[in-house]
Amino acid sequence: MDTQVVPMHSRVHQPCAACRMLRRRCDRNCSLAPYFPGEEIEKFAGVHKVFGASNVIKMIQMVEETRREDAVKALVYEARARLRDPVYGSTGAIFHLQKMIEELRSQLESIRSQVLELQQQRDQLLGILMNNVHCLEDDLFSTMHHDPMFGGDL
Repeated sequence: MDTQVVPMHSRVHQPCAACRMLRRRCDRNCSLAPYFPGEEIEKFAGVHKVFGASNVIKMIQMVEETRREDAVKALVYEARARLRDPVYGSTGAIFHLQKMIEELRSQLESIRSQVLELQQQRDQLLGILMNNVHCLEDDLFSTMHHDPMFGGDL
């Protein structure tokens, strides 16, 4: 079991997806490497097709470093949306979701109205039932009070 230790500085640097796609040398200072690993070439391909590599680099550099990963996620999301829908991009998805929300709100309001109506019907039926129970109790009490079989006086 002979293991060979490779010094850190002699390891081969794997090119990022951007450098692989653009066929350029990827050095350790590549600004795209942290966001587009070599195995995620499709991710960069979409962003490159929609925005172009130099614009992506400029946009990433405009954002403070702590927020760059989120910026790249937003670029990838928008690029995918633009490839699906070149006219509206992610805005089309937002409009679609807003329409769904309005439809669901309308359905919810309709269901709330139905629930209220059913509660009112239930209350009416309970009122009728309670009234009938009281009438039956009164009849039974009256019958028992006047019937000698129940100790009443007839």
